[in-house]
Amino acid sequence: MFQTEKTMREEYRLVDGKRLRCGYTTGSCAAAAAKVAAAMLLSGESGTDFVEIDTPSGKTLKLPVDNSSRDGGTASCAVRKDGGDDYDVTSGSLVYAGVRKMPEQGFVIEGGEGIGTVTLPGLDQPVGAAAINSVPRRMILDALREACEVSGFSGGLLVNISIPDGEKLAERTFNKRLGIVGGLSVLGTTGIVEPMSEAAFRDSIKAELSMLRACGYDSITLTPGNIGLDFLERNYPGLRPVKCANFIGESIILSAEAGFRNVLIAGHIGKLVKLVTGGFNTHSKYGDARLFVFAALAGSCGANRLLTSELLRCATSEAAIDLLKSAGLWEAVFCRILDETRRRLDEFCKRRSYDRLRCDVLFFSSKHGFLGPPAALPASGSTHQWV
Repeated sequence: MFQTEKTMREEYRLVDGKRLRCGYTTGSCAAAAAKVAAAMLLSGESGTDFVEIDTPSGKTLKLPVDNSSRDGGTASCAVRKDGGDDYDVTSGSLVYAGVRKMPEQGFVIEGGEGIGTVTLPGLDQPVGAAAINSVPRRMILDALREACEVSGFSGGLLVNISIPDGEKLAERTFNKRLGIVGGLSVLGTTGIVEPMSEAAFRDSIKAELSMLRACGYDSITLTPGNIGLDFLERNYPGLRPVKCANFIGESIILSAEAGFRNVLIAGHIGKLVKLVTGGFNTHSKYGDARLFVFAALAGSCGANRLLTSELLRCATSEAAIDLLKSAGLWEAVFCRILDETRRRLDEFCKRRSYDRLRCDVLFFSSKHGFLGPPAALPASGSTHQWV
């Protein structure tokens, strides 16, 4: 049942003009390790160097096996995670499976060292379960069934999945925000890691929104990055804002799909002023018209040619605000920014979320603090994140 090839066939994807190598998920590692450990236990084999598994994507992986051992009635081994060219904190970690027989028929999957436990509703697994998602669980079960068929075993097996450095690595993931404590999640829907970290980040946004909705929130605060998270935490520690990076438009759509009624976009004006142009992915690769927005709206508020030229030469949005304050035009320009952003958000929600939610915006500045109406934010600890 085992392959003995020394290397797996590598696959590549062309992403943003770069040739990037694919990897394989923690779910694939867990299934492969379970397959080898079960075969060792049932057939008396001492282990193998490589194992082959089929993935939900239809591709076959041939993965190297590490640390095969037998201890009493348990056989175990590990497969080292390789995330390819996609950034992944778990790359290089050993994913272990320990398999032992049970007196009753069937299969049981449990999480061991370094595997997190679900503590909040709305995620792939129920509260109290090990954070081993449904697709990896199916892959592990398929691996155990295959090992049983080969050996003719019809009894029950228990498999313990562990990642020894998982608890430490989990500190660098979103798990704590999702309510997964004590370690990592075993993830993967295709078995293959595509070198597209943007897709993985979108999945994390979707998971966090699902969890908060299941916890009873019907309104949500989205913020692009750590600057927004830090600002909101200092001023409104009861909030649970979701970090959406540059995916503002997609996060609004995901919020509607999750069942939220209200969305507040809160962030630094240097990022959110881009919404005035109708750009709902705010990454600089899609353009950066911040200073043009300041200059154009200042012109509509009476700024002369000299001032608009100076605005275009500003190094930052903060500098543009200072310049407009000095000219006595800041309040007028900000009102235009607020009105235009709200208009764009209203159009977007009607077009892309089928008018299922209401969306508003709150701007802040690192130097000047809140620029939008603070009344848009809730009291600390409210399950209605804003009203």
